[in-house]
Amino acid sequence: MQNQYIEDDESLVSLCHQLSQANVLTIDTEFVRTRTLYPRLGLLQVCDGKVVALIDPIAINDLSPFWALMTDANIEKVLHACSEDLEVFLTQANCRPNNLIDSQIMMSFLGHGLSIGYAAMVKHYLDIELDKSDSRTDWTKRPLTASQIEYAGADVEYLYQVYPLLKKELMQTPWLEAAQQETQLMIERKFTPIDDSQLYLNVKMSWRLNAKQLNTLKFLSQWRYQQAKKRDLPISFVAKDHTIIGVAQTLPKNVGVMANIEGVDVLDVRHKGKAMLAVLKQAEQVDETHYPEKIKRLDEYPGYKQTFKKIKSFIASIAKQHQQQVEVFASKKQINQFLSWHYQLNTDTTPADKIDVLRDWRLNIFGEKLLAEAKSNFSQL
Repeated sequence: MQNQYIEDDESLVSLCHQLSQANVLTIDTEFVRTRTLYPRLGLLQVCDGKVVALIDPIAINDLSPFWALMTDANIEKVLHACSEDLEVFLTQANCRPNNLIDSQIMMSFLGHGLSIGYAAMVKHYLDIELDKSDSRTDWTKRPLTASQIEYAGADVEYLYQVYPLLKKELMQTPWLEAAQQETQLMIERKFTPIDDSQLYLNVKMSWRLNAKQLNTLKFLSQWRYQQAKKRDLPISFVAKDHTIIGVAQTLPKNVGVMANIEGVDVLDVRHKGKAMLAVLKQAEQVDETHYPEKIKRLDEYPGYKQTFKKIKSFIASIAKQHQQQVEVFASKKQINQFLSWHYQLNTDTTPADKIDVLRDWRLNIFGEKLLAEAKSNFSQL
């Protein structure tokens, strides 16, 4: 197979013209994300069975020919464990891929668990041991080493060899369409815009706060996220969870008081104390009639544990009938999502077709039965 290193716009255009004729492309990305909110793209890898191409996004000015391939519905794209790759596509070009399937998801429907690694998959199908020692290197540093180039190329070359074997095996089961739908669900999640007005709900220990404190936390969470986006910093680099929780609980009037709040990070106060005080003043302008309601914890509802166990057992029995693991049918998070929706916890108004267990392949296999069961037996906690 031919190997190419693409580092200029003209070569990229020529490569993508060739790749546009392919039926299947295997794709991967290498990036660095240690001190930034967004992944810093270091390399794009692609294989069409004839060429293994490494595309240098640092040297190339215009990657639009590659993004056009990603959105071409006539070409099947295959990636392994593509959650973070999707973030690269989103943040680099707002490129939402078409006709993409995740080989890790495919493997899960074949009984290999939810998170089998790429090297383990290659070992299973090709009996080849991959060297993964370069996986954590700095992919934005130039020049790339020979071992980095070899490592990056292997990520798409062997995937191209594995994919027809994997697809053939999955086509002998009823689960290929389900794997396609699971991949689409992942894409949908990644490309759903973040509602920063709801971020306070995900802050650890936010359930301990009263309505006034939650209102302050809501403002602090929005401010922190906007700062992280503006400066391309990890959210915790702006202010840590325990800092904004402590500030929201105590509502300090000055930086000196803020620095002495239990649990508050001193560096957060030193660098962002005045900014947080300004946010507190904004939060004070809100009338109490517009405060968020106190958060109700699902796991504190009477009977929650028993109800959860009943639902998991119910799903497990159906999964067993279909020779699948219960985790593939529904994770703990997905069961809790259903229960929060069913009980309209914290005024949950999510439409039914956005609840994982009530959509796509799950709806037909067990979702409708689960909904009927819930209405009959789980109407009250």
